[in-house]
Amino acid sequence: MWSYVGCHQRRLRPDAPAEWGDQWLWYGIDSETKMILSFHVGRRDGASADAFIRDLSQRVTGRFQLTTDSLRWYSPVVDEHLGAQVDYAMLLKLYGSRDITGPEWYGNTNKVIGTVPKVMNGRPDARYISTSHIERANLTVRQQVKRFARMTLAYSKTLENFKHAVALYMCWYNFVRVNSAVRMSPCMAHGLTNKIWSLEELLGAA
Repeated sequence: MWSYVGCHQRRLRPDAPAEWGDQWLWYGIDSETKMILSFHVGRRDGASADAFIRDLSQRVTGRFQLTTDSLRWYSPVVDEHLGAQVDYAMLLKLYGSRDITGPEWYGNTNKVIGTVPKVMNGRPDARYISTSHIERANLTVRQQVKRFARMTLAYSKTLENFKHAVALYMCWYNFVRVNSAVRMSPCMAHGLTNKIWSLEELLGAA
């Protein structure tokens, strides 16, 4: 998910701090329990893809199915850090003409007219090659963290503050928020806790 620190990348001044500009949230979600398993804040590049997938590989055990979008940096780092541990597929989106049905202030986007699954490793079940769950989670992030709203003044002035805001949201999402799909917190559904935490308990454990 795209956001920014300080200002948009295209508006950077020559003397702007190195951490300013576009920043991206990388995260992975368990489609059954809705728990966010791993996240990373960084640029949209191979180094961030490597850091994210490496962290994910250290937080999961056993064989599982993985779906990513078609970003080119995923394939080599999944091979390196997860290898034969996953049944891995990419979901390629096909775009058509620009969508001009929304309000003028929202901006125009390309319409998705179809998707093409591409098996990258193992034998992923075609029924579960999907990015729908993560895309729905993206909406929740935008609703709860104004730094990810499409047009906002609630941006971070430093990368450290941005990372803290993301980390706090992830903890709240996993331990405090009741997910309507599983009717409990994701950490309860995952078996990591036996209750829904209060915000006071979350902050007290930090």
